[in-house]
Amino acid sequence: MALTLNRELIHTTPRDAASLILLRDGAVGLEVFLLKRHSASEVLGGAYVFPGGKVDAADSTMPPQCLKQSPTELHIRLSEAQLEPTQALGIFVAALREAFEECGVLFADPINHPDLVQQAHALHRQGMGFAEVLARLGLKLNTGNVLPWTRWITSTQPSMSNKRFDARFFVAQAPDLQTAQHDDYETTDSVWIQPRAALEQYWNHQITLAPPQIMSLAHLSRHPSVESVLKEARSRPPALVQTEPFDDAQGQRVLRYPGDPEHSQPQRVIPGPTRLHHRNQRFEPSGGFEALFAD
Repeated sequence: MALTLNRELIHTTPRDAASLILLRDGAVGLEVFLLKRHSASEVLGGAYVFPGGKVDAADSTMPPQCLKQSPTELHIRLSEAQLEPTQALGIFVAALREAFEECGVLFADPINHPDLVQQAHALHRQGMGFAEVLARLGLKLNTGNVLPWTRWITSTQPSMSNKRFDARFFVAQAPDLQTAQHDDYETTDSVWIQPRAALEQYWNHQITLAPPQIMSLAHLSRHPSVESVLKEARSRPPALVQTEPFDDAQGQRVLRYPGDPEHSQPQRVIPGPTRLHHRNQRFEPSGGFEALFAD
């Protein structure tokens, strides 16, 4: 399935969003969790994505008794000085709420028995809000195990949607005693897979990926283990990735990333190609598949 290329200019303010890259150590190396969005989804329908979505107003009002870290602590960890602490809180909460809603994983303490996760889902299905579920079960969000990774701001010429997002990607090891799986509502399939294997499936037209997922998987493919990813995340502030697209003389969409000779940011912020070209109804690096892994 190919994603439709957007050619509209969009001047609305980017909407805050958050995604969580779940990690685990598999039998042959690092694995990530991907969900297939329902084909009818307004954004990236049919594509494989990390759990995530828009920040809701209620995310910024999570009560203190449901938090292990204060909004001020989360604000410092997010490394976005221009935000208010409550905005930083909302971004962290959104990432964990979306993971709970989309793939059933609950980052909270004390999760000392699998039944607690099932109880949380039962309460949520009854219409109870995320904060109310946590409070009812006496749980606190475990934001300490979730690390900021990258920040992607959609340009005024979005390629895969007619909406703009200011999306923060977090990384975290999948919690023990819990099983991540698609919800058969917003998402219709799911898989634990090595980053390079996911890109191979994309290259072979077996799955659909959007550019942020392509570049993120290329980045993660350089890591052998969960601890390797988390070590990098702890060592630096989140990389800010602002795509600068243009249509070339043949009308082909080209995405430029920091470090490209024609990008306004001359220094790389993530590994991988500095350009993706829209060809064969998808985005590809000009140097072919192996260019995704070249330094």
